[in-house]
Amino acid sequence: MNSAGTIATRERLSASQREALIKLLADEDQAVYQTIRDKIRSYGPQATEWLRPHTLSRDPVLRRRALEIVRYFDRQGADNRFLGFCLQHGEEFDLEQGAWLLAQTQYPEINSEAYQALLDSFAAELRERVDFGAEPRQVLTAVNHYLFQELGFVGNSANYYDPENSYLNRVVDRRTGNPINLCLVYLLVARRLRLPIVGIGLPGHFVCRYQSSASELYVDAFNRGAFLAKADCVQYLVRAHYNIRDQYLAPLSPRRFLLRICANLHQIYQQLEMVDETTRLHRYVVALSR
Repeated sequence: MNSAGTIATRERLSASQREALIKLLADEDQAVYQTIRDKIRSYGPQATEWLRPHTLSRDPVLRRRALEIVRYFDRQGADNRFLGFCLQHGEEFDLEQGAWLLAQTQYPEINSEAYQALLDSFAAELRERVDFGAEPRQVLTAVNHYLFQELGFVGNSANYYDPENSYLNRVVDRRTGNPINLCLVYLLVARRLRLPIVGIGLPGHFVCRYQSSASELYVDAFNRGAFLAKADCVQYLVRAHYNIRDQYLAPLSPRRFLLRICANLHQIYQQLEMVDETTRLHRYVVALSR
């Protein structure tokens, strides 16, 4: 339906017609429900204005179905915002903002500012504990103890390909994730502490690197912050039969960082045969690959 037709139809929709649609939305007949759902969707995002109050209905069926449609439009809006963000910027942008915008494409209801405040609190706690004049290994040991021992962040080895491992809000909620998103948490906390941490995208794995003029340390956030030397990363590449390339040990730009997260998700959804999600992530990968 074109936009003019949608607007004209919406303007003719009376309060009684809305009530009739809402009543039918809870119909037990699945075919009726799907017809009504599609009808309501045809009015576009404006339908959420009169549908949203019913997400608090005492009728569990109506509540669930109203929430489904509202969430459909909320995700649509989040999708547009994320794609706009990807297309607007070059290699360098606010990686944390990009990660929260990506999370909202799957969880549009999250309050990203609250999550940012939580990361702020992690950094504030560490600021009270860490002796920033100490040797880098000692500083990172204190960061590791807090994140991986006290807060309990750990790699999700049991369900490595769970899509939730790739959404920052769920990684923070569950204290588990895949290598790149645990490194993302580590990086975002470290930046708040002004530590020189970057993300290193090894093929098939992801680690953080601390580098100053006098020291270089690699941190494996997926394995509770285990320390690695550059030689360990090279050995990993050799064992995995990769050619030794400088690009494998080079820091990723924010754009390449976010692209890798989206590419991982695209592959996961493809393996799970989730067609809509695969298509959605394909759009993100294309937008970030330009």
